[in-house]
Amino acid sequence: MNVRYSETRSPQFTISHFKKGGKSQRHSRSGFVKVLRWSARCHIVQRRSFHGRFFLRWKFGSFSVTPLLLAICTLSSLPLSFTFLPFLSFSSRLWFSEERSSKAMFDRSGSMRDRLQDTLFAHRNELVSLLSRYVAQGKGILQSHHLIEELMKSVKEDERMQKLRDSPFVQFLQSAQEAIVMPPFVALAIRPRPGVWEYIRVNVYELSVDNLTVAEYLQFKEELVDGQSHASYVLELDFEPFNATFPRPTRSSSIGNGVQFLNRHLSSAMFRNKESLEPLLGFLRTHKHDGRGMMLNDRIQNISRLQSALTRAEEHLSKLPPNTSYSEFEFDLQGMGFERGWGDTAVRVSETMHLLLEILHAPDPSTLETFLGRIPMVFSVVIVSPHGYFGQANVLGLPDTGGQVVYILDQVRALENEMLLRIQKQGLDVIPKILIVTRLIPDAKGTTCNQRLERVSGTEHTHILRVPFRTETGILRKWISRFDVWPYLETFAEDVSNEIAAELQGVPDLIVGNYSDGNLVATLLSCKLGITQCNIAHALEKTKYPDSDIYWRKYEDKYHFSSQFTADLIAMNNADFIITSTYQEIAGSKNNVGQYESHTAFTLPGLYRVVHGIDVFDPKFNIVSPGADMCIYFPYSEKEKRLTALHGSIEELLYNPEQNEEHVGMLSDRSKPIIFSMARLDKVKNLTGLVECYGKCSMLREIANLVVVGGYIDVKNSRDREEMVEIEKMHGLIKQYNLHGQFRWINAQMNRARNGELYRYIADTKGVFVQPAFYEAFGLTVVEAMTSGLPTFATCHGGPAEIIEHGISGFHVDPYDPDQLTTILVDFFESCQKDPSYWFKISDGGLKRIYESYTWKIYSERLLTLAGVYGFWKHVSKLERRETRRYLEMFYTLKFLDLAKSIPLAVD
Repeated sequence: MNVRYSETRSPQFTISHFKKGGKSQRHSRSGFVKVLRWSARCHIVQRRSFHGRFFLRWKFGSFSVTPLLLAICTLSSLPLSFTFLPFLSFSSRLWFSEERSSKAMFDRSGSMRDRLQDTLFAHRNELVSLLSRYVAQGKGILQSHHLIEELMKSVKEDERMQKLRDSPFVQFLQSAQEAIVMPPFVALAIRPRPGVWEYIRVNVYELSVDNLTVAEYLQFKEELVDGQSHASYVLELDFEPFNATFPRPTRSSSIGNGVQFLNRHLSSAMFRNKESLEPLLGFLRTHKHDGRGMMLNDRIQNISRLQSALTRAEEHLSKLPPNTSYSEFEFDLQGMGFERGWGDTAVRVSETMHLLLEILHAPDPSTLETFLGRIPMVFSVVIVSPHGYFGQANVLGLPDTGGQVVYILDQVRALENEMLLRIQKQGLDVIPKILIVTRLIPDAKGTTCNQRLERVSGTEHTHILRVPFRTETGILRKWISRFDVWPYLETFAEDVSNEIAAELQGVPDLIVGNYSDGNLVATLLSCKLGITQCNIAHALEKTKYPDSDIYWRKYEDKYHFSSQFTADLIAMNNADFIITSTYQEIAGSKNNVGQYESHTAFTLPGLYRVVHGIDVFDPKFNIVSPGADMCIYFPYSEKEKRLTALHGSIEELLYNPEQNEEHVGMLSDRSKPIIFSMARLDKVKNLTGLVECYGKCSMLREIANLVVVGGYIDVKNSRDREEMVEIEKMHGLIKQYNLHGQFRWINAQMNRARNGELYRYIADTKGVFVQPAFYEAFGLTVVEAMTSGLPTFATCHGGPAEIIEHGISGFHVDPYDPDQLTTILVDFFESCQKDPSYWFKISDGGLKRIYESYTWKIYSERLLTLAGVYGFWKHVSKLERRETRRYLEMFYTLKFLDLAKSIPLAVD
């Protein structure tokens, strides 16, 4: 064992000593050294805490281990790896550390720190004045907009502060995502560009500026909650060492283009070193389906034999008519070393073989991706989505049931079509299978959610497979919130494994998780079955609820975020590839942090500290945008396809004066255009925020009516905690602003065909669609509205900011700035009154945008290509890294399971 001792001062303790609370103590060597013996390398580092205290921290790899755990190992004289960490690889490192000052520890020159020091030199009085204003607010977290607002207030109060306002310091302040104020300190999290972070601490009294490590910044942040911590041991998570040698891009613009980067990396390696082609040969030779070999047989043993065989096969195929069926020359190719999978006709086989020859001679990224996309690799797919009511009818608008269900149903229809097309072109006689795995709910509330197996309409080979949540006392019969599912998922995954084995008569080729719960189940299944895993987050809760990490205890009883954030970390680090609908979902924008980026570094005080959770530059991230079902959602102008038979029931919904459980409020003036919105009725979707904006703006109320669709009308019908609050709020707003005659509230609508026609009916009134969410990961209703030709106004926070080109294909609105939202709407309607063609201009711009980038055909092609590329990459790079997997298993076993068990089980 290589034992190394390093520190900035002279040694003060030996290997059998350690320092705790500033006192040197001797430890029994017998069991202690046994622990060390299991580590290949021992690294002892001395560090001082943020406030000068010493404490001991043990780390395995970068996984800090509590002293109690090591103490028990020591006292029992058992090796740590056998006692508590059965999954710990021998390559892990054991670190003993004492915290030392940030200045000595982090002495690299930081550009942001330099900028702040330059400002301190050039505008000393002004900067001190601004920082003093921050400190005067006392302990707390200041968000980016608070920092800017305080600067603007200071400029109004003192004209000398204009110098600071006009200096480059403003750019620095705009890149600050938050500030932790602990007088006399102000610690800043600086984000110069997406995915890149620096941490700085300013002592306002001494005018000193220091760089901080991630851990030091998070420790400072924790003290807001716990005060000056006296705990000696903090569990830290750091996944970075496992990926230190892994290739990844460095430019923020490359984030989300992982497959392009991998193809460039692979082709470059093949070009530089021909030995890098051997894994490709091995991959083609071992490729099988149901035990039957594909692509190559044993006649081809090396690269030179492969090249000569490809040349001979090409020459043979060139003599055949292009459309000659594969069966007519199958025996000839078998003799040369080739099996089925190259194509269905002579011309298709020849094209595929030519691609491989080009790779062998001069590999390039485009050719490699095209070839890998043609290899038959995916014949069965499992899609996992446990929570909510997953069904094909009468479920939309029920608790936890909305866009994700629509997304998956549209996804599998497109996916089956693409799989059938590819299999046919590959010359294979294989029937694809797709299973959507969800929860079986015995008390199904008039839906099919109590049926075990249900074929998806519009498909031949895709089914919904429902498996119940089970405990020791039996099957859970009723719906439960997505925030309460965590205690059930491990047993659910075991049951699902058995069910899919029975349905598929084998293991799937690809598993796709959805949302946090589905991604965790997909992780458990992929580890057990050894299959490629894809994650789709849809919406990570951490960005929806500001400060839900630092103040997690405040949310725990209601949302159980400690379990969810832990599950998210495990799933996103285990996935082979992750697809998102937009760039913003990964890395946000210039001013907003992305969903995944928010998991880079955070802390749950008292539980653990994440110093490196996920790297948004990881090439596992890929942007694959979905579309809308073109059979349901199509432009209002396609008159021959319009469902005019539904217009009577739509007019009943909109204008019937009767007040009942389906609709309340009424529209007195039917000549006005309609402002329309449709979403789940929860806090984040912000439907009540839109109603309040409308109620406050008399000008907007004169120009247009408002119609919202979402939730229940009667609070007694809801069982969702957030929805119940929003229902009460909606009724209060109707009374407060006296909206009768201008506003209609319709309960959640289950009929997708009628919803599609409702969009088009609103377009007939020359109305608009508004999506006012505080955050929206993608925005499926935005795509649906734009596909219907309805001018769309959508939140600037999240995916819609990428879908819409402001002023061209729609408009961005800020739900945090109600005046901006109403101003944009009023300006639009006034512009349309002056020039009616303006409405058509925005409508046409939206349609053009959809056809260019947001269709399910594009999506399904891309998903299957990604599955091929990452399946190959996993094979050639030995991506099943044992160290990472064991690290995650340890985290799952020691942390997640205890957190999940602490959640009370539901009672039927």
